[in-house]
Amino acid sequence: MFRKTVGLASAGVLALGLGAAMVPSAQAAQTAQSTAGSTTATTAACALRLGSVTSTGAFTSRMVNATAPITVGGVRGTAGVFGANQVQHISTFTGTPLGSGESRSGLTVMGGALYSSSFVVDGQSQLDPHYPHNNLRIGGGWSNYRWIEQSILRPANAGDPARTLLYGQRTDGVTQRWISDGSGWRITSGVGGLSTVKGIALIGRTATSETFLANTRSGALVTVTWPTKYLAAPTSRVVRGTTWQGFEQLIATNCGASGTLLLGIDKETKSGYLYAVGHANGTGTAIKSLGKVPLTFSDPQYFRIAPKYDVLNGG
Repeated sequence: MFRKTVGLASAGVLALGLGAAMVPSAQAAQTAQSTAGSTTATTAACALRLGSVTSTGAFTSRMVNATAPITVGGVRGTAGVFGANQVQHISTFTGTPLGSGESRSGLTVMGGALYSSSFVVDGQSQLDPHYPHNNLRIGGGWSNYRWIEQSILRPANAGDPARTLLYGQRTDGVTQRWISDGSGWRITSGVGGLSTVKGIALIGRTATSETFLANTRSGALVTVTWPTKYLAAPTSRVVRGTTWQGFEQLIATNCGASGTLLLGIDKETKSGYLYAVGHANGTGTAIKSLGKVPLTFSDPQYFRIAPKYDVLNGG
């Protein structure tokens, strides 16, 4: 259950100004972002594992490869994971090899409530009846949220601290963060001023902070770095001032030693564009357009499927 030991009143609902800039569209962004030098990532070796939930409730998985040209691997679908048109929001899912199949887990919002969802697939990507298929209700009151995201830090060294954080943005623009303490979720911070954000993706994770890449309705692309310290306030930096307003969703994964492979989804045209992004450094961040993804983005929900040990060094 959720334990709101810190309300937003005492947390101060921290204000965050993102700045703004008018301009074109997602297609314009696809051609206009080759500035600021070359990216540090080796894009040919990078790939994003893209998940989706279909209108029938199936869970799909495929690879989007940063090749030239971009290639998309075959889709593997798992029927019966959710009910038809049931999932309203979904976080990054974790996929962990299990025998010839895979264990998958993440957070979902269904019917205005938050759930911990988990299941196991066999070698044919079908639900394995030998393992539980769970949608465990955590709590209600989530009908007024625009998106959720879960961040799990599992250090390679078992002696280092681990953590699980949950982020959620309400329709009034207030973004909240909770930490899992083993018995429930405890709120640790809240911030206002993010109402102009359209899409947001986690690109960096350290022992003391987490960094997101976000695009705004006015076209700016910014980083938002949020220290993990209790009641800490996030800071933002403009990466690009224009042309990024066409994307309703951003999905990102690690690429190279310190870069990011970024997917921008334009839900109106059901299209996606792929970018190689260097280590975040304000307007000095290198961004290379890789082109349009040869895939029609027609499913209701898209998200990333991450490995158990999910290294994110882009921020």
